[in-house]
Amino acid sequence: MRYHEFKNGDRMPALGLGTWKAAPGEVGAAIEEAVRIGYRHFDCASIYGNEAEIGDTFQRLFADGIVQRDDLWITSKLWCNRHEASDVAPAIGATLSDLQCEYLDLYLVHWPVALKHDVKSVSSGEDFLTLEQVPLSETWAAMEDVAEQGLARHIGVSNYSVSKIAGHSGARIFPEVNQVEMHPYLRQQDLVDYGAESGVFITAYSPLGSKDRPDGMRSADDPVLLEDAAIAKIAERVGATPAQVLLAWALQRGTSAIPKSVNPSRMAENFAAASMELDAEAMGEVDALDRARRYVTGTFWELPGSGYTVEELWS
Repeated sequence: MRYHEFKNGDRMPALGLGTWKAAPGEVGAAIEEAVRIGYRHFDCASIYGNEAEIGDTFQRLFADGIVQRDDLWITSKLWCNRHEASDVAPAIGATLSDLQCEYLDLYLVHWPVALKHDVKSVSSGEDFLTLEQVPLSETWAAMEDVAEQGLARHIGVSNYSVSKIAGHSGARIFPEVNQVEMHPYLRQQDLVDYGAESGVFITAYSPLGSKDRPDGMRSADDPVLLEDAAIAKIAERVGATPAQVLLAWALQRGTSAIPKSVNPSRMAENFAAASMELDAEAMGEVDALDRARRYVTGTFWELPGSGYTVEELWS
């Protein structure tokens, strides 16, 4: 297993398990099986609606002596309706209560988008607060506060462009992680390079192309990454599955990855990719697939009157 080591010596396993869309009644069993397989990095978020079940599972695993809290890397995220400074500490408090943990290893700002306090999912431009009303710097200062209180050992962002991360250059704590969509169709080499230069670790979500994403995020012409012919040829050549090739590529280029699954055989298959090595030829062939293609486009934020545009979001 590769690790990303932080300045204080903490180490984040490069391969983790994502929990987005893991349904109630399924996510707990998936966490238990993942721990048995060897996963120690778990990516959560309050908006996923399953943190209470995950917390119950963690407590059961701790009580049975299967793992201890210090064995795990637990990430969660601040949802967009809690961006005002006074809301950040209560938000992480609720997450810690659900997960039944005294601290998070990593807490991320989920999106650089602010919603009104009583809004979870948007339906009109009236649901939003602009970044003039709630600047990212205000939210980030409150994130720094919860880190300094010991509620999160590390803090970072998600779905941030280079310019948005650089906007925190004068902060007390610079973002330590940026979690973004990343896979061979969307290499985002600028973010990888910037992260290497500035000390920001990059975590790839949807590293397998998010084949099971909601219908509202789909387009008729979306290519299916797991069915890419070039990936299939590499997989056959190296004796692996397409998913393993994609994950090995992600880890070898210095990013972490959080594929999601509740299927035990797929979780084991994905975890085995952490021990794979692709040769330079295979890495180059995968690199060549880049087509700047997003599956999570962010158009759901681009409602009339919202004040947000896709162009500004990814600028």
